[in-house]
Amino acid sequence: MSQPTSSENIVNQKAVADLLVKAGVGFGVGVVASVILFRRRTWPVALSTGFGMGAAYADCDRLFNPARIPGTRIITQEEEESK
Repeated sequence: MSQPTSSENIVNQKAVADLLVKAGVGFGVGVVASVILFRRRTWPVALSTGFGMGAAYADCDRLFNPARIPGTRIITQEEEESK
């Protein structure tokens, strides 16, 4: 039997998968933009890959720290009991 997987490993796997997908999409968009618009320069590829990695970083930051989601308020147990 396999051992149970901890929630930290699942979250880390989601973060890495998100990074690979968004960086890959950014890379693809950069290659297409480089070929079609910018006469095969390399900077669109690097820029769009960086945008993808930045978006993945922001999503992972929200995944690990839900308090950073705009409009979210963490209610403590004392606040909940005082209602």
